[in-house]
Amino acid sequence: MNYDLLIIGGGINGTAIARDAAGRGLSVLLCERDDLASHTSSASTKLIHGGLRYLEYYEFNLVRHALKEREVMLRAAPHIIWPMRFVLPYDKGLRPAWMLRTGLFLYDHIGGRETLPGSKSLKLDKAPHKGVLESRFKTGFEYSDCWVEDARLVVLYALDAANRGADIRTRTEVLSVKPTDEGYRAEIRHQGETQTVSAKGVVNAAGPWVDEVLGGIKTTQAEQSLRLVTGSHIVTKKLFEGDHAYLFQNADNRVIFAIPYERDFTLIGTTDKPYDFADGPVKISPEEITYLCDAASEYFENDISPEDVVWDYAGVRPLFDNKAEDASAVTRDYVLNVEEISDGAPFLSIYGGKITTSRKLGEHAMDKLKDYYEYKTGDWTESALLPGGDLIDADFERFYSDMRKRYRAMNEDLLRRLCHAYGTRITLLLGDGSSRPELGQHFGAGLYELEAKFLINHEWATSADDILWRRSKLGLHMSEGERAAFTEWFDANKS
Repeated sequence: MNYDLLIIGGGINGTAIARDAAGRGLSVLLCERDDLASHTSSASTKLIHGGLRYLEYYEFNLVRHALKEREVMLRAAPHIIWPMRFVLPYDKGLRPAWMLRTGLFLYDHIGGRETLPGSKSLKLDKAPHKGVLESRFKTGFEYSDCWVEDARLVVLYALDAANRGADIRTRTEVLSVKPTDEGYRAEIRHQGETQTVSAKGVVNAAGPWVDEVLGGIKTTQAEQSLRLVTGSHIVTKKLFEGDHAYLFQNADNRVIFAIPYERDFTLIGTTDKPYDFADGPVKISPEEITYLCDAASEYFENDISPEDVVWDYAGVRPLFDNKAEDASAVTRDYVLNVEEISDGAPFLSIYGGKITTSRKLGEHAMDKLKDYYEYKTGDWTESALLPGGDLIDADFERFYSDMRKRYRAMNEDLLRRLCHAYGTRITLLLGDGSSRPELGQHFGAGLYELEAKFLINHEWATSADDILWRRSKLGLHMSEGERAAFTEWFDANKS
């Protein structure tokens, strides 16, 4: 088969580019060796944010672009992205108050903030912070950023790309890419079957493996290079009430977040630790767990220890190497490198990037490739909604209220979760409300057979873990026995 564009990698960057390219009329094939968002893109801190701490490294352009994207993304997918207020306690022993105020002033104004409320000073010796934070913290600041269901954002990019004609293939490995007179020829493998496809151009969005993919097609060393950094997170039982999050400064000049997570938990992260493939599979180390517990305990009234951790995850960030000595100072901006490994045919490699700026990265990628293709439209994604995101006035609570009237017999917590997960696509799952949905077998934690089959048939779920840990985080709420039983059901029904 012949395509305009072969995209290698089904993470946030690859799917964002596939979406943009398909919307411009290109024929697109995206191949992901594993599941969508199965590596870095599901192991983030799950924020759409400007990156307040990047101001300290003078990354003003990165912060400005990211802040502009916050509200673009919020409008595009208000069911999986929503505003969150962040509380930054003032610690007399660390950054001075004037520096925090100045940073927040810049954060409020350099990104063209429109709908999100600005920053303000805060008293911490009153509810809801009194008794949660140590009594020595009297004042602090509060500012806005956004939360995102990261793996679902990747799926929505892929869905939108597929709706616009892209061919999305998961569990499909690109074995080789060779230059030809008309572009590139690739050998791909899915479930043991090998196929040869042709493409006029290639996008290398393989994340941590981008240099490996590039090295397989060219003999000269790549001009760009990656800096691989592990980011690890821990999850504990809920440490505080409320919808706000905390940003804590550490004595080593790093910061960590403590964020409400999955209703019953608190998410704490992240670390910045250099990574090498020789280290083996990425995972959080005991030292990182202790570091995050100790850092959070410096602020919370009730200390936490590794014994309080109920789940953890880690991912490798494929950052562009700007030669910074400190891993936490490595730029989070992205670099797009186009080469003509085959005469007149582009080979675009993606270095770095952030979930927040993924849509813009896709747009920039298409700008890099414009001399090689005839597009049917110009830039289009800034005002486009993602599947399920067409809520009236981007108002989730209004949408949920309408769905409560439509699906009166459903459990409220279950319905709210489904509204967040699918937005207006919920009718594809539950029907139009004229009859009671037949949910089928219940596997625990509000996961029913109806939803599992929907994810298999409509969202590329090919394993139990795809559903338990990426399409949702329901695995966190289920017992070991429930997860095992669901895996057994899935393996018997996935065909």
